[in-house]
Amino acid sequence: MIRLFALLVMLGSPANAEEIVLGLSRDQVAITATFEGSEILLFGAIKREAPIPDKSELGIIVTVAGPDMPVTVRRKDRRFGIWVNTDEVEVDAAPSFYAVATTAPMQDVLRDTEDLRYQITIPRAIRSVGAQVGDSGAFTQALIRIRAGEELYQVLEGAVDLEEETLFRTAIDLPANLTEGEYEAHIFLTRNGRVVDEYVTTIPVQKVGLERWLYNMAHDNAFLYGLMSLSIAIAAGWGASAVFTMLRR
Repeated sequence: MIRLFALLVMLGSPANAEEIVLGLSRDQVAITATFEGSEILLFGAIKREAPIPDKSELGIIVTVAGPDMPVTVRRKDRRFGIWVNTDEVEVDAAPSFYAVATTAPMQDVLRDTEDLRYQITIPRAIRSVGAQVGDSGAFTQALIRIRAGEELYQVLEGAVDLEEETLFRTAIDLPANLTEGEYEAHIFLTRNGRVVDEYVTTIPVQKVGLERWLYNMAHDNAFLYGLMSLSIAIAAGWGASAVFTMLRR
C-alpha cells in the first residue's frame, strides 16, 4: 500500500519542476516633493529539481501593476460645430499603472489561452464587464493609448535578460505621476507558452514626509486644512504686496 502511494505521488509530480526565486532592488517607493520617477530592478533565478528540459522554449514575463480603479472613458464627436461627449464606457477596474516585460515577443512566450487564464497582457488586465456600447473594445484601446502616452502603461518586449536559462533580470521605470498604493509584481515562468510557475510580491508606493502629512490632513481634517491653506494664501499675498511696495519706494 505504501509503495502504491509513493508511486502515485511520483506520477502526480511534474517531471521537470522549476521554481522562481526573486529579488528586488528596493522594497518600497517613496513619493516626495521632488519625486521625478524611479526605477525598480527585478532579478532572480530559476530553481530546478531536474536538468533543463530539452526541446522546449523557456520564457520569463514580469508585470508590475498599480492599484485597480474604475475609469469612465468618453468619446467626443462634433455636433453643430462643437465637440460634445456622445458615448461613454464604464471600465470596472483598470490598473493605474501597468508594465509588462518579456524575454521575447509576447506571442512567442505566452499562449492566448494562458493569457486569458492569468490576465497578463494589458487588454486582459483591464476589466470592462458591463459596457453597453457595441464597440467597447475601442474605448479600452483608447484608454491604453492615453495611459501609454503618459508612460503609465508599458509593453517591454525583450527587456528581460535571461542567462543560461537560469538567471534573469529586468528594470521597470516608474513615472512621476504614480498613484499611491500597493503595487504587485508578478513573475511568470513559461515553457512553450504555458505558465509553469508564478511568483507574486508587493511593492508599497507611499507619500512620505511633508507630502504624507498634508495628504493625511486634507483627508482626515478638511476644515483645519482649509484654514491653513487660506492663512498661507493671505500671508503670501501680504508678503508679495509688501515687497512690491518697497520696490516702488
